[in-house]
Amino acid sequence: MAAGSAGPQLKHVTCAIVLLPFFVTMTTSADIFLDWHVSADFNLKPVSTDQPVITINGMFPGPLINATTNDNIHVNVFNDLDDPLLFTWNGIQQRLDSWQDGVSGTNCPIQPGKNWTYDFQAKDQIGTFFYFPSINFLKAGGGFGPIRVNNRPLISVPFPKPEAEFDLLIGDWYISSYKDIRSRLNTADVPSPDWMLINGKGPYMNNLSQSYETFNVTQGKTYLLRISNVGTAWSFNFRIQNHQLVLVETEGSYVNQIELESLDVHVGQSYSVLVTANQNAVDYYIVASPKLSNATNNNTLVGVAVLHYDNSTTPANGSLPSGPDPFDLQFSINQAKSIRWNLTTGAARPNPQGMFNVTNVTIIETFILNASTATIDGLSRYSVNNVSYLIPDTPLKLADFFSNGTGVYELDAFSKNTSNANAVRGVFVASALHKGWTEIVLENNLDIIDTWHLDGYSFFVVGMGEGDWNPESRSSYNLYDPVARSTVQVYPGGWSSVYVYPDNPGMWNLRSQNLQSWYLGEELYVRVYDADPNPAKEKPPPQNLLLCGKYQPPTPPPSVSPAPNAPSSNAYAYNPHRTRSLIAMITTAICLFYIDLH
Repeated sequence: MAAGSAGPQLKHVTCAIVLLPFFVTMTTSADIFLDWHVSADFNLKPVSTDQPVITINGMFPGPLINATTNDNIHVNVFNDLDDPLLFTWNGIQQRLDSWQDGVSGTNCPIQPGKNWTYDFQAKDQIGTFFYFPSINFLKAGGGFGPIRVNNRPLISVPFPKPEAEFDLLIGDWYISSYKDIRSRLNTADVPSPDWMLINGKGPYMNNLSQSYETFNVTQGKTYLLRISNVGTAWSFNFRIQNHQLVLVETEGSYVNQIELESLDVHVGQSYSVLVTANQNAVDYYIVASPKLSNATNNNTLVGVAVLHYDNSTTPANGSLPSGPDPFDLQFSINQAKSIRWNLTTGAARPNPQGMFNVTNVTIIETFILNASTATIDGLSRYSVNNVSYLIPDTPLKLADFFSNGTGVYELDAFSKNTSNANAVRGVFVASALHKGWTEIVLENNLDIIDTWHLDGYSFFVVGMGEGDWNPESRSSYNLYDPVARSTVQVYPGGWSSVYVYPDNPGMWNLRSQNLQSWYLGEELYVRVYDADPNPAKEKPPPQNLLLCGKYQPPTPPPSVSPAPNAPSSNAYAYNPHRTRSLIAMITTAICLFYIDLH
């Protein structure tokens, strides 16, 4: 009897195992719907000057996107500015869907007075990120905001649950209108940013600051600070008076926890640190001071906020906490090299991060990309391999879909590992072999700390050094536990090297995060192509696809009343959630039918 009854039970168990992935996926992701009205506010005056500040729903910085791994995010953007607008989601990988990346090479801009909805998924990611407007130098006017991607409940986090979490969006700020700065970028008369803001607020104790930022804590409790450099030019050193920082995460990767007195954060980078309120219950300074700058403590370029203990009646006092010498790049390099991937913990998935590593990979191709300046047609430009990127009227992704790029760009027209003989402007699109490990060497011939970001991916930061890179530099690589992230700094006169696995088909922006450099041409696109048309490999264009450039929307036909009960034009559009549900239902029916037959 026992043996006979085991058959149906086994079949039920088998069905449960088959169906589990579908139902887990369906029940562990949520849909987040957001309406954003983006406008210019002339009344905020964060540094007491008349200038437009770009707000979202009246907020500066913009609202938090608080998501969990695999959530689906829908952002309906209403453009109330007088400039075309796009948003990009710094560090969100847009798996199989570069249509949602929100940069000039993937999307037509949202015109003034119009709206458009982004639909994307935080697929297999956790961590600290941010969004910002990606075109027309708008980021210098605001429009940025935080993104949290939280772990699913079934995934353990490698540190105790903090009492609370705080988002710290820190970045330099111009005292002039972003439009004024934009109009001067092609000349030699380009000022540097004048201020450092913390969550859109000026430094504590500065008379020109309209307000300053305060973080309230309880003595004995531990807090998670999510820190992003949302600025345009300056790297900064972050520190809190009399408190230690425990680094735990960077841009979606858990790291080996290290205790720090201060942390360098470069433009476009994000980190999470734990801070324990273990001092006397008074107030303490929080400081962000620029690198490679002589800014003194009372300079507007030193951001200052307050860590306020509950019931404290004693304001922060004394000198601001001192940081490392801002010109000591070796300190910064050593700290960067000390940030290592935590190989044993899970992140977006329960299996350890270290199961996917670079220890024994075979590199298929090497990019060597050199950043420099050039004068082209009498104008100052930034370039990659002596090519200053020229933005075509038609987004590359659109041209790729409709005409394989014909008439808009020529694939691999410029070298990926040597510099052009003469400085030129051009549409630089480089191919990367789908699922072929690629080494990207980034060289910096500028006098600033540059940072590079690759959309669509996390890459492994395997090395950085001084002087020119050469093949022998590989002997210094860390191939055991390099951190995976999406933005890496490159020090003046030096190089950084990353490994990337191009398994995410699409058209992906590889750019300088320094806004002036990016705006003036320091970028290219990497095309990763998979010939399989299956939407599970790369998603088709969205139903609300905007057209522009060579591909204009057709003139709408005269309106005709639909037939009764006519299906919507979107009824049969590809929808991954509907598809998963349908597969689950069909599989359930097959399982039950099989059990009934036996």
